[in-house]
Amino acid sequence: MRGLRNSAKAIIIQDGKLLCTKNRDAWGDFYLLPGGGQEPFETLHEALRRECREEIGAEIEIGDLRYIREYIGKNHEFAEWDGDLHQIEFMYECALRPGAMPQNGAVPDSYQTGIAWLALNEFGKVRLYPQALKKLLMEDGVLLGPVYLGDAG
Repeated sequence: MRGLRNSAKAIIIQDGKLLCTKNRDAWGDFYLLPGGGQEPFETLHEALRRECREEIGAEIEIGDLRYIREYIGKNHEFAEWDGDLHQIEFMYECALRPGAMPQNGAVPDSYQTGIAWLALNEFGKVRLYPQALKKLLMEDGVLLGPVYLGDAG
């Protein structure tokens, strides 16, 4: 078993669009919030800053913690691959630092093909993970919902 893993994610909304990493698997393109796994002796904020540099090549300003999501792999569509993973995701409201120009970072994940700004009013047309974000991010950029999302898809 891979065990328990913490992950820090950035919710970056600008001009009615959400900044995501663009990724590809056997079923096509999908989108994720920038961010990733926390390393030993690293705070969640340090992990988030590092992951954003690696994935979107940009420095960020970290705001409030907005959502906590558990991902228990055996309960989701990718159980065949992630069945032994239990990840806790801490999603922070963030902003790009002035002058930052997001681009594919120097150390992207293996399935990452680039970055994308997704229009908040077009989430129904794309594979966005976690899917719960589609209900929590309003077209005007307001973040809804509870902080703790549980084992949400």
